[in-house]
Amino acid sequence: MDDTITIADLEVRSRVGVPDEERASPQRLLFTVEMEHDFAAAATADAIGDTIDYHAVTMALTEMAEAGEWRLIEKLAEDAAALVLTKFQPNCVRVEVKKFILSQTRHVSVRIERRR
Repeated sequence: MDDTITIADLEVRSRVGVPDEERASPQRLLFTVEMEHDFAAAATADAIGDTIDYHAVTMALTEMAEAGEWRLIEKLAEDAAALVLTKFQPNCVRVEVKKFILSQTRHVSVRIERRR
């Protein structure tokens, strides 16, 4: 049975958008990341080595988002999911990227799920 670690609304600044002008300056985005894995060993041993280090995940996602440039948040979400799956090895990852680009909405978001 899988358990879940959630990182809710990690704030990053990234260059994302279809028009060149939109990518000219980094903009505020929020990532929510859910990672499924069996954390029973971590709970029993109370040892970080038996779990997914969520601090390391936030640092890796922040670094990726700030260093890159994307036209679509769909591609950014896909790249974030691939990074988490490869580097941190959860059984499943769900990534939501929120973008604050349309003044008449609270946000626009994309949510994807990927499994190993």
